[in-house]
Amino acid sequence: MEISGMDELGIFAEVESQARSYCRSFPVVFDQAQGSYLYDLKGQAYIDFLSCAGSVNYGHNPKPVKAAVIDYLQRDGIQAALDMHSRAKQEFLFNLRKIILEPRALSYKMQFTSPTGTSVVESAIKLARKVTGRQHIVAFTNGFHGMSNTSLGLTGNRDNRQPGVDPYVFRMPYDGYLKGLDSVEYFERLLNDNSSGMDLPAAVILETIQGEGGINVASSDWLVRLRKLTAEHDILLIIDDIQAGCGRTGTFFSFEPSGITPDMVCLSKSLSGYGLPFALLLHRPELDQWSPGEDNGTFRGNTLAFVAATKTLQEFWSDDRLVKHIQANETLLKSWFAKVTERFAVHIKQVRGRGLFYGIEFHDASLTAAVTRACFTRRLIIERCGPQDQVLKLMPALTIDAETLQNGLASIFEAMQQVLEYPSSSESDTDTDTLRFTNEVSHVD
Repeated sequence: MEISGMDELGIFAEVESQARSYCRSFPVVFDQAQGSYLYDLKGQAYIDFLSCAGSVNYGHNPKPVKAAVIDYLQRDGIQAALDMHSRAKQEFLFNLRKIILEPRALSYKMQFTSPTGTSVVESAIKLARKVTGRQHIVAFTNGFHGMSNTSLGLTGNRDNRQPGVDPYVFRMPYDGYLKGLDSVEYFERLLNDNSSGMDLPAAVILETIQGEGGINVASSDWLVRLRKLTAEHDILLIIDDIQAGCGRTGTFFSFEPSGITPDMVCLSKSLSGYGLPFALLLHRPELDQWSPGEDNGTFRGNTLAFVAATKTLQEFWSDDRLVKHIQANETLLKSWFAKVTERFAVHIKQVRGRGLFYGIEFHDASLTAAVTRACFTRRLIIERCGPQDQVLKLMPALTIDAETLQNGLASIFEAMQQVLEYPSSSESDTDTDTLRFTNEVSHVD
């Protein structure tokens, strides 16, 4: 049945739950996507600086990966396999070990959990508690780890947490959270003081770069000292690399520049390389103390995701071409940031990030919202993050070409000019006939 006119958006408001979020900020119907572009029903192109919240790091429909998926489907490759042996899983295990783990001297066991980021976090915490026999978990201010019970308990933002979430969470200040406070030194004092009120934790979980928390970057020194402290006290260190991993920061794992080796690593989002649901828990072999079926799920080990992920590893991580491409684009980004921070110095608090994972923090969160809207009228998809959504979050595809990146940055610059220098200007010259904005909400994927 053909849908046209007002029905294009009306059906969503009439039928879909109020839980919907991203569509409120980008009120059009998208139909196609290729590389760094999304296309609406009219065929109009939008540059994508969101990358599906980090789930399509390699752009939309990367041709080699799409070809592998189509070939698998055409030959009737098995789709539903629970956790049985399959050729698709075999090839993924082999390639992840050969291409990613062995060159980095990592010998993790691989556990396929239910295929979402929050699920793999739940499994990591469950395993940490089982192995250590302890309940408490240390998480950090501004951290985000998912939307299920335990994951919400670990998440810092009180607007996301709900009554009844995991109560065994001790919140610590993240690196740089409070000026003058060395949070690792503080943590050490709590651990060594029998009257601190802190029970010995089973694990510490953190993002090395906090995505939803505002693109907060932990320093290598801080990570190294935290790793040393947790090892000394037999506390497991879990790195949530769901958004910051899979190349987003310029290396496959976000923790690589620090030289640390976590006890566990949580991966999801762009692990499949094709937007297919897929999650993986990496953990040290001695931590693999599960009984058969003790942590399972029907869709653990999405078979089609195995196929896509294997081709992604082969295509993008078998050599250093992608890493060099990211580095070149990051250099371009830094040059642009220098121009922007000079031009709009009075409004910008800080620019921070690494790789192609950056944020521009404004002093006034309302300006961030206005810039985001102005970007959308220029057909650029970009979101906000941080405790008050005060940070403009730049997350283009890792494969984006320099010209498209520059065009996207030009749209942001124009949007900032309009909002920050000419706030009363009209956008009547912009084609906004289909653009309808509703109350925006925080995006927490």
